[in-house]
Amino acid sequence: MSIDPRLHTPVYVQLADLLRQRIESGELRPGSLIPSEARLTQEYGIGREAVRMAVALLRSEGLVRTQRGHGSYVRETTERRTVELAAGSSAIARMPTGIERLDLGLDEGVPVLEIRDAEGRTEVLPGDEIAITRPATG
Repeated sequence: MSIDPRLHTPVYVQLADLLRQRIESGELRPGSLIPSEARLTQEYGIGREAVRMAVALLRSEGLVRTQRGHGSYVRETTERRTVELAAGSSAIARMPTGIERLDLGLDEGVPVLEIRDAEGRTEVLPGDEIAITRPATG
Protein backbone atom coordinates (compact mmCIF):
# COMPACT_ATOMS: atom_id res chain seq x y z
CA MET A 1 0.00 0.00 0.00
CA SER A 2 1.43 3.32 -1.02
CA ILE A 3 0.46 6.91 -1.61
CA ASP A 4 0.83 8.49 -5.03
CA PRO A 5 1.15 12.31 -4.88
CA ARG A 6 0.47 12.47 -8.65
CA LEU A 7 -3.13 11.31 -8.25
CA HIS A 8 -6.01 13.77 -8.18
CA THR A 9 -6.98 12.43 -4.75
CA PRO A 10 -5.22 14.46 -2.03
CA VAL A 11 -2.52 12.53 -0.14
CA TYR A 12 -4.34 12.93 3.18
CA VAL A 13 -7.44 11.27 1.69
CA GLN A 14 -5.26 8.45 0.32
CA LEU A 15 -3.74 7.94 3.78
CA ALA A 16 -7.18 8.01 5.43
CA ASP A 17 -8.33 5.39 2.90
CA LEU A 18 -5.34 3.16 3.71
CA LEU A 19 -5.88 3.47 7.47
CA ARG A 20 -9.64 2.88 7.05
CA GLN A 21 -8.89 -0.34 5.13
CA ARG A 22 -6.58 -1.48 7.95
CA ILE A 23 -9.32 -0.75 10.51
CA GLU A 24 -12.08 -2.45 8.51
CA SER A 25 -9.91 -5.52 7.81
CA GLY A 26 -9.17 -5.92 11.53
CA GLU A 27 -5.44 -5.29 11.11
CA LEU A 28 -5.93 -2.29 13.40
CA ARG A 29 -8.26 -3.61 16.10
CA PRO A 30 -10.69 -1.60 18.25
CA GLY A 31 -8.81 0.05 21.10
CA SER A 32 -5.44 -0.22 19.37
CA LEU A 33 -3.18 2.76 18.88
CA ILE A 34 -2.80 3.85 15.28
CA PRO A 35 0.78 4.58 14.16
CA SER A 36 2.19 7.91 15.31
CA GLU A 37 2.35 11.00 13.12
CA ALA A 38 6.11 10.61 12.87
CA ARG A 39 5.85 6.96 11.81
CA LEU A 40 3.14 7.63 9.22
CA THR A 41 5.11 10.61 7.88
CA GLN A 42 8.19 8.44 7.47
CA GLU A 43 6.37 5.32 6.23
CA TYR A 44 4.41 7.10 3.50
CA GLY A 45 6.76 9.98 2.70
CA ILE A 46 4.18 12.69 3.32
CA GLY A 47 4.09 15.77 5.53
CA ARG A 48 2.85 15.97 9.10
CA GLU A 49 -0.05 18.21 8.11
CA ALA A 50 -1.30 15.56 5.65
CA VAL A 51 -1.11 12.94 8.42
CA ARG A 52 -3.01 15.22 10.80
CA MET A 53 -5.68 15.86 8.18
CA ALA A 54 -6.04 12.10 7.52
CA VAL A 55 -6.51 11.37 11.23
CA ALA A 56 -8.96 14.27 11.52
CA LEU A 57 -10.96 12.80 8.63
CA LEU A 58 -11.12 9.39 10.33
CA ARG A 59 -12.08 11.07 13.61
CA SER A 60 -14.90 12.96 11.87
CA GLU A 61 -16.15 9.59 10.55
CA GLY A 62 -16.16 8.20 14.08
CA LEU A 63 -13.49 5.57 13.34
CA VAL A 64 -10.79 6.89 15.66
CA ARG A 65 -10.59 8.93 18.82
CA THR A 66 -7.63 11.09 19.77
CA GLN A 67 -6.39 11.50 23.30
CA ARG A 68 -4.18 14.57 23.55
CA GLY A 69 -0.64 13.60 24.45
CA HIS A 70 -1.32 9.87 24.00
CA GLY A 71 -2.18 9.42 20.32
CA SER A 72 -5.12 8.22 18.28
CA TYR A 73 -6.93 4.95 18.87
CA VAL A 74 -9.35 2.86 16.85
CA ARG A 75 -12.76 3.42 18.42
CA GLU A 76 -14.19 0.47 20.25
CA THR A 77 -17.64 -0.60 19.23
CA THR A 78 -20.26 -0.72 21.93
CA GLU A 79 -23.10 -3.13 22.51
CA ARG A 80 -26.15 -1.84 20.66
CA ARG A 81 -29.34 -1.18 22.60
CA THR A 82 -32.60 -1.75 20.74
CA VAL A 83 -35.18 1.03 20.83
CA GLU A 84 -38.67 0.34 19.53
CA LEU A 85 -40.08 3.22 17.51
CA ALA A 86 -43.77 3.30 18.45
CA ALA A 87 -46.57 4.36 16.10
CA GLY A 88 -46.55 8.13 15.63
CA SER A 89 -42.89 8.41 16.60
CA SER A 90 -40.07 9.61 14.39
CA ALA A 91 -36.29 9.38 14.46
CA ILE A 92 -33.81 11.80 12.95
CA ALA A 93 -30.07 11.20 12.70
CA ARG A 94 -27.97 14.35 13.10
CA MET A 95 -24.68 15.55 14.48
CA PRO A 96 -24.79 16.48 18.17
CA THR A 97 -24.37 19.93 19.60
CA GLY A 98 -21.25 20.49 21.68
CA ILE A 99 -23.24 20.21 24.89
CA GLU A 100 -24.91 16.97 23.77
CA ARG A 101 -21.53 15.53 22.84
CA LEU A 102 -20.20 16.29 26.33
CA ASP A 103 -23.37 15.07 28.10
CA LEU A 104 -23.41 11.79 26.17
CA GLY A 105 -19.64 11.31 26.22
CA LEU A 106 -19.46 11.06 22.43
CA ASP A 107 -16.31 11.05 20.37
CA GLU A 108 -16.06 13.51 17.51
CA GLY A 109 -17.84 12.27 14.40
CA VAL A 110 -20.46 10.19 16.22
CA PRO A 111 -24.02 11.18 15.32
CA VAL A 112 -27.03 11.19 17.59
CA LEU A 113 -30.56 9.93 17.03
CA GLU A 114 -33.29 12.32 18.04
CA ILE A 115 -36.41 10.30 18.79
CA ARG A 116 -39.70 12.17 19.05
CA ASP A 117 -42.78 10.35 20.34
CA ALA A 118 -46.40 11.00 19.36
CA GLU A 119 -46.82 13.46 22.27
CA GLY A 120 -43.82 15.52 21.12
CA ARG A 121 -41.37 14.40 23.81
CA THR A 122 -37.81 14.15 22.50
CA GLU A 123 -34.96 11.87 23.54
CA VAL A 124 -31.44 12.22 22.15
CA LEU A 125 -29.39 8.99 22.03
CA PRO A 126 -25.88 8.09 20.82
CA GLY A 127 -26.21 6.99 17.20
CA ASP A 128 -23.53 4.31 17.45
CA GLU A 129 -25.22 2.55 20.37
CA ILE A 130 -28.81 2.30 19.14
CA ALA A 131 -30.66 -0.07 16.83
CA ILE A 132 -34.18 1.08 15.95
CA THR A 133 -37.04 -1.36 15.40
CA ARG A 134 -40.69 -0.89 14.61
CA PRO A 135 -43.38 -2.79 16.49
CA ALA A 136 -44.62 -5.89 14.74
CA THR A 137 -47.94 -5.45 12.99
CA GLY A 138 -50.23 -8.26 12.49
